[in-house]
Amino acid sequence: MIAGTISKITGPVAVASGMIGSKMYDIVRVGHEGLMGEIIRLEGDRSTVQVYEDTSGLKVGDPVESTEGPLLVELGPGLLSSIYDGVQRPLPVIAAQSGDYIQRGTVASALDRERLWDFTPVATVGQEVVGGDVIGTTPEGQTILHKVMVPPNVKGRLKKVAPAGQYTVDTTVATLEDGTEIKMSQWWPVRQGRPYTRKLDPTHPFTTGMRILDTFFPIALGGNAIIPGGFGTGKTVTQQSLAKWADVDIIVYVGCGERGNEMTEVLVEFPELEDPRTGAPLMDRTVLVANTSNMPVAAREASIYVGATLAEFYRDMGYNVAMMADSTSRWGEALREVSGRLEEMPGEEGYPAYLATRLAAFYERSGRVQALGADEDRVGSVTMVGAVSPAGGDMSEPMTQNSLRVSGAFWALDTSLAQRRHFPAISWTKSYTLFLGQVRTWYEENVAGDWHELRDQAMSILQKETELQEIVQLVGPDALPESEKIVLEVARMLREDFLQQFAFDEVDAYCPPKKQYLILKAILSFHEAAVSALNRGVSLRQILEMPFKDEIGTMKTTPHEEAMEAIPVFCTKVAEGIAGIEVY
Repeated sequence: MIAGTISKITGPVAVASGMIGSKMYDIVRVGHEGLMGEIIRLEGDRSTVQVYEDTSGLKVGDPVESTEGPLLVELGPGLLSSIYDGVQRPLPVIAAQSGDYIQRGTVASALDRERLWDFTPVATVGQEVVGGDVIGTTPEGQTILHKVMVPPNVKGRLKKVAPAGQYTVDTTVATLEDGTEIKMSQWWPVRQGRPYTRKLDPTHPFTTGMRILDTFFPIALGGNAIIPGGFGTGKTVTQQSLAKWADVDIIVYVGCGERGNEMTEVLVEFPELEDPRTGAPLMDRTVLVANTSNMPVAAREASIYVGATLAEFYRDMGYNVAMMADSTSRWGEALREVSGRLEEMPGEEGYPAYLATRLAAFYERSGRVQALGADEDRVGSVTMVGAVSPAGGDMSEPMTQNSLRVSGAFWALDTSLAQRRHFPAISWTKSYTLFLGQVRTWYEENVAGDWHELRDQAMSILQKETELQEIVQLVGPDALPESEKIVLEVARMLREDFLQQFAFDEVDAYCPPKKQYLILKAILSFHEAAVSALNRGVSLRQILEMPFKDEIGTMKTTPHEEAMEAIPVFCTKVAEGIAGIEVY
């Protein structure tokens, strides 16, 4: 056993002497209370340790013992519906042990060791298996079938497979001929991405039910996006809406350094939410990792990797997983603080020079992959959405800019939109996506053949409005010709009747892609008919007096099936009504 003593302490960073034989990122136990820490620098027999707990009371000479292994998370049935801290300690269990405050040195098993799981074997004795192959299944919650898999880097012939029955996570359910035992649970180092057979092209959209995202700035399953925005612009509400409505199987929500009251809302509301897909509680397919701003800063840095590993585990089973990181800026601040205590050369605004590398490595763990194992049909994905909280809403700060370089979509939240109560406050002029070409085929095959053309036309009108607003501010709207006044009117309809969406309305909270397309088509049909009428001499006042224009605004709150049946009829009525206006 490798053991040493503390020779220096600086905040959450301690230096231990006499640690010959230690390895980078080994987990150690610090002090008499056994505080959890991780080796982040080695120099001679001195190890620099990042402590995941409050270091108050530690003193020079206290013992340090190495576990001689990296930070691991336990993976197995029981993860779903759990709430963990940044190093995978279950918060409800800790609360039962130590009350409202986490006691230092607290140790708690990530999985329930006593609970029995209904195991059904799918592999047979004598079968050759490799890492990723499924040995058996067990129901996890009401909706997810958990697959007990051979750990990566393990292969051989099955000598024994447990019969169907009830077992704990510590039970050996299969044994290989070389004596290797396969249990219901397995361990994996958090900083190492789980392997897969090959990465696939992202071609299926990550549908969210939010019109501005699905229609204007879509991403693909296995893609990644960032949501930067200042205080009060709606980052957390947007991510919670994504967690509830996104078309995925599993949600992993990481509250990384967020305020305690915001995380409390998540912890209280998620268990009460009904899954709109199944009617079961949403927590049945959700894992929460909570590391609030008053928790140790070092554990905040680890929480992101814990969430990514949990997401990859369910991806390997063939599920589509969405990982919400709220917020990566607090993760970056944790890196900056620890880097400063290590006396490393600072980069821009004090962030470590390796910030961009760490961000790239994190977002690289997203993707749509063919899972490890002999079953080539098992395909899963991890879609990452990271919130960024730039100080003062400054999008040029390092976390936003470095995230921008490695993410596939930029959903920029605009403070001015939030102040005007336009939600979601995602700017259509600052946002962009790199996945448009990859998901275009899916939309054209499953929604409508002219989906892309309508989307481009709507974006063009909104861009034109931005240009015209500059003229309006100089000379007033009355100076514009009627052909440009209709652009402003249609842009207003796009903003208010399409882009605005009420997250707490029973109908408008989620809008299916087909309905999104039809609402957009109704607005653009009005625009096309109005332009034709203006060209033949009809006045804009006559067009705007037509009663059916206001019907467009009610479509988003009309029940989906009813609206999708009514909109094509409405488009015909608009075209005929405007065409019938007499010129005078």
